[in-house]
Order: sequence, then C-alpha cells, then structure tokens
Amino acid sequence: MPERRIGLNGDAGECLDPSQGGEAREAEFVRHLTAVNIACGGHAGDEGTMRTTVRLAIRFGCEVGAHPSYPDREGFGRRRLAMRPSDLAAALAAQIAALARIAEEEGAVLRHVKPHGALYHAAGADLGVAEAIAEAAERVRPGLVLVAQAGSPALGLWRARGLGVAAEGFADRRYLGDGSLCPRTRADALVGDAGSAGGQARVLAGVGAEGDVPWLPPGETVCVHGDTPGAPAIAAAVRAALEGADVLAPAGRRLA
Repeated sequence: MPERRIGLNGDAGECLDPSQGGEAREAEFVRHLTAVNIACGGHAGDEGTMRTTVRLAIRFGCEVGAHPSYPDREGFGRRRLAMRPSDLAAALAAQIAALARIAEEEGAVLRHVKPHGALYHAAGADLGVAEAIAEAAERVRPGLVLVAQAGSPALGLWRARGLGVAAEGFADRRYLGDGSLCPRTRADALVGDAGSAGGQARVLAGVGAEGDVPWLPPGETVCVHGDTPGAPAIAAAVRAALEGADVLAPAGRRLA
C-alpha cells in the first residue's frame, strides 16, 4: 500500500441557484469529496447556503472547512483589497465564526480554513496577509488547519506559528512550466475535461505522469472548484483516479 495519502477538497456553497441545478447539483459535487470548503459570506454564501452545504458535508462524510475571502461579493473575491491587517483579520474571523456556529448547530465541527480567490494568492505574496489569516483562524478556534497552494511561503509562516497546514494542488486548473497556476484571464486556465483532470490529480499525488502536464509541486490535498463547468463529473473522475491509485486519504485524515 502506498505511503502517500492525498485528500480531495472542493470549494462549495457559492451558488445554489435553482436555475443551475441548485442543491441537487451541489450534492452531486460534494458526494465525491473528502473535505468541503464552504463560502461563508465574504465573496458568496449566506446563512441558508452555509447550512445547506454543511448538511451535505455531513451527509457524505466530508470534513467541514471555511472558505473566507476579502469582503467583496461584487467581485466574487477575485480582487485584492487594500485593508489594514487588523481589519482583514476581523473580517475573516467574522466569516469563519459564522460557519463554525452553523456547523456546530448541525452537529459538525469546523476543521480547516482555506482562503478564497485573491486572498488565497495574496497570502503567498504578502506574509502580512498570511498573518491576518492565521490570526483570524486562531481567534475563532485554535487547531484549525490552514490550506495554501503547495510551495506557498504562507505554509512556512503558519508552520512556524505552530499551526497545522495542508499543501494543495488543483486538478481543474492548468499550470505553467514553473509550477505556478495559469492566470484565469487566459482562455485555457481551466481543465474542463474530466479525464484530463483525473490524470492531473494523479500527477499531483505523485503516482502518474501525463504527457502534457508540466512538473507540479507535491501536495497533501487536491482541489476541484465547485463553479468550474462540469464540476460534479470532474470531481468524480478525480476521486476515481485517486482511488484507483490507492492514495485517497481515508476517513480521519482528510487534509493533513
């Protein structure tokens, strides 16, 4: 049995619009995951969507995590905002605490925090932002695991603070030759083919090699975005790829 184990997380709770399949589509996506990062009001989500998504996570045995962002619903959290570290920490703590409360009310426990969008990338470029994320998480609940892209300087800072971390790779995003993500402004930024995403997940898990996939930094968890077109089918293919290689993390060891 391989020593390496890798989780499968997904960003969810961002769109439960009935015209786009609503809860049924979200359920079909979440059922393939081992951990769910739930939008908690910064870029998307409200009390109702948080509660619905927490219930789906419980139903499918997924770890519950918070997916906070800059307070930027208009820009879907994909714009970096100029905020004082204390203000940013307070805004993030409020989002995380809201989800933690709902999770507890539903009988779940919040386990991790994964920043969203511009905040996620800012944490790797500005350690002041990474500090604010850590402060917010610790303020709500000590012991929360923090998630960042494999190779991000934020991981080292969080480890130095004694926090649990999980390095992440992306099955549904294209990478450049240096291992960085292809910008979303490019037409080819997404991996929309489920089979290709499964192959990329195998590369991220260190158990496969795809001819058109460049070197990728190793990770402890693989992400599929819930708003990627065809996300449920992509998540199913990624899970099948990880299970087929016998590297999917079992219950009790979801992210780190």
